[in-house]
Amino acid sequence: MREFWQYENCVTILSGEIELLKEISTIHEKVRQAVMDKEWSDFEERTNEINKLGDEFVRLENERLMLFSGEDEEKSFYASIMDLPADQRQELSALYRELKMETLKMRALNENFLDYISEAKTLAASYLEAIYPARGGKLYTRKGDKVSQDLRSMVINNRF
Repeated sequence: MREFWQYENCVTILSGEIELLKEISTIHEKVRQAVMDKEWSDFEERTNEINKLGDEFVRLENERLMLFSGEDEEKSFYASIMDLPADQRQELSALYRELKMETLKMRALNENFLDYISEAKTLAASYLEAIYPARGGKLYTRKGDKVSQDLRSMVINNRF
């Protein structure tokens, strides 16, 4: 292990990552609710918050990786802390497990949210195909130009 590696620094980094993931998870729920409620300004605001927290998380993750990378890049976290006293090793192991659990929880939330968005896009595309079968699944602008079917920012004018 590198000489500058410090137990306290590692605890600070791991704890910081855990707290950031919990905060991101809370905001992620607000993003999901904003999408469900079609509150796009709130969605934009919350997404910006998540991006800022994500940048901070990446910074901490890079610090953590630097702490545990040494001569042997393949050395695992647990192998890196084997030389520490038992109480420090147990605390770091518990923090690392909690970090991994928060990461897995965040991954599951993201996958569920992406599935929801994918289903909504598929439903919208199917709906448009059912209403306008002559268009063959193609979308057009007001001027008649063909547009992508990714449905990222589509607005339907239902006033006639």
